[in-house]
Amino acid sequence: MDSCLYRKEKHMENILFKHISNTIKSLDTNTISEDRKLVLKPLIDYLKVKHKNNNAIRLNFICTHNSRRSHLSQIWAQTMAAYYNINNVSCYSGGTEATAMFPKVGETLRNQGFKIDKLSEENNPIYSIKFSENEPSIIAFSKKFDNNFNPSSEFAAIMTCSSADEACPMVLGCDKRIAITYEDPKKSDGTPQQTETYLERSLQIATEMKFVFSGLK
Repeated sequence: MDSCLYRKEKHMENILFKHISNTIKSLDTNTISEDRKLVLKPLIDYLKVKHKNNNAIRLNFICTHNSRRSHLSQIWAQTMAAYYNINNVSCYSGGTEATAMFPKVGETLRNQGFKIDKLSEENNPIYSIKFSENEPSIIAFSKKFDNNFNPSSEFAAIMTCSSADEACPMVLGCDKRIAITYEDPKKSDGTPQQTETYLERSLQIATEMKFVFSGLK
């Protein structure tokens, strides 16, 4: 193996918590269908232009309630950027309305190796989510997509659910709007399949974000 490539791979492994690193290494991007790769291509193209020009990369993942899919997408995208040592990447999430991050999302991510602390106890708690000892925490809470916490210009708006895509005809300030929709794991809430379904969705999103960010190397 080329020594430079080896050092990069060891860097990828070392900056992440071991469980997360092992999960990422186990993800097989070859399982992504060609049709799905076409869905992901606009995001890859957007990132390549930003990365080539050394511009800041800002991604705002948007769904209806900012409770499940948008948080999973935000967290895995930020994690994959670190794994592939892509600098100047900041990932956000929002909804067409604010609710709360659904607890099963946090439980699923915790089981995959993320360290999660609840920073507040209100109806819409604020969470600190870490994928590495040395990287900043991801701050997660439910908010509208145009909340002051999120960027107001020079970002890509990634629509993670079809209802948000339809309900949000305009996202002011974004460079590009891209639809990458996922099936809502909410359908399994209250069923024996809930844990399996949330893990399945998390792994799907992780695999696709791995494919997206690996395309920049």
